[in-house]
Amino acid sequence: MVTLRDGVEMPQLGFGVFQIPPEETQEKVEEALAVGYRHVDTAAAYRNEAGVGAAIAATGVRREDVFVTTKLWNSEQGYDSTLRAFEKSLERLGTGNVDLYLIHWPLPSRDLFLDTWRAFERIQEEGGARSIGVSNFRVEDLERLEREAETRPTVNQIELHPRLQQEELRSWHADHDVATEAWSPLAQGGLLEEGTIETVAAHHDRTPAQAILRWHLQIGNVVIPKSSNPERIRQNFEVFDFELSEDDMAALERLDEGERTGPNPGSFDVA
Repeated sequence: MVTLRDGVEMPQLGFGVFQIPPEETQEKVEEALAVGYRHVDTAAAYRNEAGVGAAIAATGVRREDVFVTTKLWNSEQGYDSTLRAFEKSLERLGTGNVDLYLIHWPLPSRDLFLDTWRAFERIQEEGGARSIGVSNFRVEDLERLEREAETRPTVNQIELHPRLQQEELRSWHADHDVATEAWSPLAQGGLLEEGTIETVAAHHDRTPAQAILRWHLQIGNVVIPKSSNPERIRQNFEVFDFELSEDDMAALERLDEGERTGPNPGSFDVA
């Protein structure tokens, strides 16, 4: 567990549902909950919030034992529109509240994230979200919130993997008590045949994915791998019974090339 600045406890390993079709989401989340995951990350834009909520209800796992994250989509930014969008997300989830609500992208060119954040603060004050944070925010976006908002995000969910280690952002987060959460932690599978990672994984008799996820955990990231494959869902959870050495960690650190698999947050502006 990671304890966020506001005291909310968040499981460090979660199950991501990005690109899982809505009609398959309930089944896959039920499989993840059966394995032991207690943190599920969805978003309005994924169109599968309802499947996440249905899975939690169907399994009989207590709602308070599952950490649920969802995100506000770009087209809904702004104060009033954020409040309306959040209510719709809650209706689809059927979970009563969420544990973490995130602004999905900063959209700096639209200059709406401050008004959006003020709506987030209200949502938290009224109990709709236990904790509030952001996703894909750059240092300059975070610094603007720091100057002009009442509260600071507890989490920034960003693309992060051995090819894109985001040292500047992670350093800012550490200095300001913001948790770093990694999306695309396996670079969308693009690192699973990387030679250094294969060597490290073989040394521990693990899969490359397990070695990468272990690296994330050891540098302190919250991490949300996604898979639709039941065996990989299970394997991705089996990362708490081994540890990478200092040499292993250094070898993975050397893989950083600033290489993104997703959009650049400074220019991404899709509604």
